[in-house]
Parts: sequence; structure tokens; C-alpha cells
Amino acid sequence: MRRPKLFGLVTTAVLALVLGALPAQALAKTAPGAGYSGTYAGSAQEAAANKAFFDAVLRSVKAKRAKAGSQLATVTVVYNASQAPSFSSEISNSASIWNNAVHNVRLVSGSNADFSYYEGNDSRGSYASTDGRGHGYVFLDYQQNEEYYSLRVVAHETGHVLGLPDHYSGPCSELMSGGGPGPSCTNTQPNAAERSRVDQIWANLFAPAAAA
Repeated sequence: MRRPKLFGLVTTAVLALVLGALPAQALAKTAPGAGYSGTYAGSAQEAAANKAFFDAVLRSVKAKRAKAGSQLATVTVVYNASQAPSFSSEISNSASIWNNAVHNVRLVSGSNADFSYYEGNDSRGSYASTDGRGHGYVFLDYQQNEEYYSLRVVAHETGHVLGLPDHYSGPCSELMSGGGPGPSCTNTQPNAAERSRVDQIWANLFAPAAAA
């Protein structure tokens, strides 16, 4: 029986496929063909990849904060959505969702981006990835975004950029439960615990995040 495609996985493995406009050093998920179930909680490898992705973005933004001054109240993370034109509305709305939900980090569209969005076809679904050197991206799979509520998929993947891991066994009210609750789940809002965690991560000159 073919299981639904996973969305939300973060990875540091080498890309085995050519995915259109993805950067030369783009990376793919660590578990090709991995399925999805509502009880799936993620492996230790995936947890490490989640942290590696966030740490890479963290280093880039930490440099910005140092340049702007250590008392900067809100960290600005810049994203580039030009390579995912089919999802421009969802990406913009996802940024608004997170900007309205948290206080210590703000997502803005612009050049010289910290991370980028890409679109295309991948049998494994949507995911976030990094090369471990501060260059990350979110890949959005066409078919999966038709099967699942697209804005939820994009907001979920963006949650990885902000440091949140997958928690597939969670309820629909938990954004990082991803596709666990099934395609009928259309919640796009992070819950109180997720909002609090993101604010904690991006507070106090990254000390809590570095220790996480």
C-alpha cells in the first residue's frame, strides 16, 4: 500500500535529483521514499538535521545582529520567493502568519536572502534543507500541495526555518504536526507552545537556541 508523501522533513543529505532551479549545492531528504503516518515522530537523524538547518540560519542572522547591534529587539530574516512563483501568495501569507504570531523574529521578502523557496516535483514531498553553511531552502512539491492544504504546508516548512522540528503525532491544532492529521486538516496557525518556542529561540542573543 502506498503511503501519503511526507512533508516537513529537514535534511543535510546530498541531492540525488536534478530539481530545476535549485542551487548547485542543494540537498535532499535523508530518507528517499520514506512514507508518512500519523504516529510518525521522526528519527534521531532527522532531529539532528532539524537542528543543523536552524543552526545554519542562526549563524547568518547572528552576524546580522552583531553588525546591527546586540540590543536589536527583533531579528529580521530575509527570504527569496522568486523561484516558487506558483506559491507566491502562500509564501507571503505564511510570512504574515508567523510575523503576527511571534515577536522576536520577523520574515521579510528581499534580496541577499537567508533562505529561499523553490517549487517542483519530488516523489518524497515538500521539505526544508541546508548545506550546513548558512544557505538553506524550502522545496514545495506540486502534488503534495494539491493533496494537502497548501498554506499549511508552506507555513509548516517555514516553521523549520524558525527552528521548530516536526512532530507528526501531534493534533491538527499543532502546525508542526504537518500531514499527520491528514489532508482534511487546514489549520495554518502555530499553537501557543509553538509561538512561545520560536520567541524563546530567537531571544537573548541566541543563547537559548545554542543550548537547545
